[in-house]
Amino acid sequence: MTDLNELMQHARRMQEQMQKAQEEMANTIVQGESGAGMVQVSMNGRHDVKAVKLADGLLDEDKEVVEDLIAAAVNDAIRKLEDKNKEAMSGMAGGFQIPEGFKFPF
Repeated sequence: MTDLNELMQHARRMQEQMQKAQEEMANTIVQGESGAGMVQVSMNGRHDVKAVKLADGLLDEDKEVVEDLIAAAVNDAIRKLEDKNKEAMSGMAGGFQIPEGFKFPF
């Protein structure tokens, strides 16, 4: 019976750590960029775009070029958030292998 109690306590601790990590991740801000910094996007852990910066003269380019650069900068920010999330979760997993594509919370 002790093993079950220990397991339940461990699960509770992991859940608390998970909630804390999710809160911290939501407040994390990353910078995505494209076009060698011509477009910069600030995004938080909830995937809310907080700011978009365009280099001077970029609006003189074709509309399609600007649209592609904005999309690429947003995608770069999303990848950076995913990488940070993987790092945080792997540290919490304490040696457990988390399957690729596994989503938290359970």
